[in-house]
Amino acid sequence: MDSSPPFNLRPAATLVIFRQSSAHNPPELLMVERSQAMRFAAGATVFPGGKVDPQDMELAQSLKEADPIDAAARIAAIRETLEETGLGLGFTRKLNMDEAAAARAILQSGGAMGEVLSRLDLALDLAALTPFARWLRQSVGGFDTRFYLANIGTGAVDLAVDATENSRLFWASAQESLNGAAQGRLKIILPTMLNLHRLAQFADFAQARANAEAHPVAPISALRAMREGEECLTIPEGLGYPITALPLSAALRG
Repeated sequence: MDSSPPFNLRPAATLVIFRQSSAHNPPELLMVERSQAMRFAAGATVFPGGKVDPQDMELAQSLKEADPIDAAARIAAIRETLEETGLGLGFTRKLNMDEAAAARAILQSGGAMGEVLSRLDLALDLAALTPFARWLRQSVGGFDTRFYLANIGTGAVDLAVDATENSRLFWASAQESLNGAAQGRLKIILPTMLNLHRLAQFADFAQARANAEAHPVAPISALRAMREGEECLTIPEGLGYPITALPLSAALRG
């Protein structure tokens, strides 16, 4: 059966970033609150990410990766995270504070990731990102978004909101973000909601990565269906999600 999207969806990528403040506490995830001025998901709490640019694809092709489309998405996830948060992940060495700031300035002034690599003598470590999920927003102007996992371990990191596309950055466990949505403090759209439910199962990054590697990363498009007399949004079984149907009334919380 042909599983290709019926719309010409724009490629995008998102990075789910873990840190472990204590072995006794659940891992925290870096969350971004989108600006109210954004056309898509205004005011929503999401993971860092954005569109795959043509320059990301050009760089991926120059690296001669086996799957240049996946490589371009990984590059976009790294680039967008750096632009939005100031956090440099996915490089072969750790960036110091000045390097991260310089790289971010290059990107925010219109430079591409290739320029960052050459000017700061950096190389990408695309294998540091673990494929986690792929969600399709089936609409005109919709997105084909690949989600990846990454880990910064323990300790504090320097972050700064970009104050254009986003209005706030914060660390929270998956369950804390779900609680915030249930209490109306956070606005969370369906893919983020179900990803958080999946991520809330894990006590550390290693468990999350093992779960991701044990399940296929198949394209997910939510479909409407009736469940016990209530209209729900549903996703396929067998992709690692503990919840595969959510009442339509709960699909956007906060």
